[in-house]
Amino acid sequence: MGVHLTRIQPAAGPYAYKTYAIRVPLATHWNVITCADAGCEALEYGWDSIIDEGTDLGRRQARYIRKESGRRFTEARQADGLTRFTFEAGQRCFAQHRTRNMRPERFIERGGDWRGNPSGDRREHRRPDDWVDSFAEHQDKLRTLAERGLWATGPTCR
Repeated sequence: MGVHLTRIQPAAGPYAYKTYAIRVPLATHWNVITCADAGCEALEYGWDSIIDEGTDLGRRQARYIRKESGRRFTEARQADGLTRFTFEAGQRCFAQHRTRNMRPERFIERGGDWRGNPSGDRREHRRPDDWVDSFAEHQDKLRTLAERGLWATGPTCR
């Protein structure tokens, strides 16, 4: 099942819009850290994982825990048919803990909206203030068009 988003239908095609975004990509702006460095409660106190082995996903998870995880645990079948895996304290949990590194955010401006970028316009601002100024100028342009009754009727919004 995918995520279903309800969106307001735009007044014009994507050519009439701009998208401003601040990005902090996982691959470049975050570092993986240990459970100990993260202050992980599962490391300190242990944890339970309740698995539904009546599903394909649950069977894969249980198989991984039993055969590949390398973790110390006990397991108990519950009355509702689920399996409770109880993991001892002092071992790495299943999460991948991360901490933000010092790389600056990426300030992106591009043509279009969630439907696409037909103009292919894309710019990465070097300074946050430049991104803010561009955003404000674009908002002012949109306000002026709306006041004149020319709201998003064509590529003039770019």
